[in-house]
Amino acid sequence: QVQMTESGGDLVQAGGSLRLSCKASGLKFEDYAMGWFRQAPGKEREGISCINYVSDIYAADSVKGRFTTSRDNDKDTLYLQMNSLKPEDTAMYYCASSIASTCSDSWASTSRYNYWGQGTQVTVSS
Repeated sequence: QVQMTESGGDLVQAGGSLRLSCKASGLKFEDYAMGWFRQAPGKEREGISCINYVSDIYAADSVKGRFTTSRDNDKDTLYLQMNSLKPEDTAMYYCASSIASTCSDSWASTSRYNYWGQGTQVTVSS
């Protein structure tokens, strides 16, 4: 079966950096777009970025210039490099596998993704 496993979440001070990883198994990773989402307590799940099968990237305005998404198809792994972290970045972070190879204009909709990880917690202290 398909498994998506995030890692790398931690407690960090504002201005710091973290790198999240998402290891995928049970699917042909290179054929699918991948997404990063986050969800803070009491809020809806928010799309952060989508990277398609040829590594074109879509990203939310709130993270542009601070977060970088990448993938290593040889390792079936998705990455999220987060710099200049802010307290408002505090959330559970999830990776997800898209139903398609491309991201499309609706990349931030959770309905575009069919496999999700369990999440990794990122906490940014002020």
